Amino acid sequence: MMRLRLGVNIDHVATLRNARGSPYPDPLRAAETAIAAGADIITAHLREDRRHIRDDDVAAITSADVPLNLEMGATEEMLEVALRTRPRACCLVPERREEVTTEHGLDAVGLHNRLAPFVRRLGAHVRVSLFIDADAAQIDAARALGVPDIELHTGAYAEAVLKGDKDEIGERLEALRKGAGRAASLGLEVHAGHGLTYDNVGPIAAIPEVVELQIGHFLVGESVFIGLDTAIRRMRMHMDQARASA
Repeated sequence: MMRLRLGVNIDHVATLRNARGSPYPDPLRAAETAIAAGADIITAHLREDRRHIRDDDVAAITSADVPLNLEMGATEEMLEVALRTRPRACCLVPERREEVTTEHGLDAVGLHNRLAPFVRRLGAHVRVSLFIDADAAQIDAARALGVPDIELHTGAYAEAVLKGDKDEIGERLEALRKGAGRAASLGLEVHAGHGLTYDNVGPIAAIPEVVELQIGHFLVGESVFIGLDTAIRRMRMHMDQARASA
């Protein structure tokens, strides 16, 4: 089974910086630390309201030749940023100004006609993925849109683990397994992420069709206690062990 890639989301390094309006902690430094610790790619979500990552962060990371997965809404503003900075990849996500974090997957079915020309324009220059729920219709719509990759939203699974609801955990995990299998059978590269921690990452890492995990908030939080380098290396260990035993 192929080695599972790790994407580290550094949004909340920027959240901490912005809380005081200071120049630290520096997201670029966090990105470089993460790569040195074993991350394969850095993820950053440039939101409409710039609540954490800012335009100059994206420019600094891409200028430093750090592989960047830019999470973004499907808007003309974000398209211009992506085409100007040329990150390694772009992941299209749903975005509502009032949400605390991304609460659900992008509706690739309902938004197909709006997304199709956007994906064509962006995909001519950058590798594009869609952040979607593990739903057959959404996966089929992603394939129809012509993106090479999808990221399955693991948030509902992570919430079930926090609640300790074994039945729901099983249901959510089975949906993710079926979704990953369906996507891979259609030729899509499968990523997964949202709410993953040391305690819940194992079953997701063990899904053979998943090739990349995106993890951020937990790692930044854990770094307060053990440092970012150690937090990432420990996550890498959990991922590799689950993959090896799958």
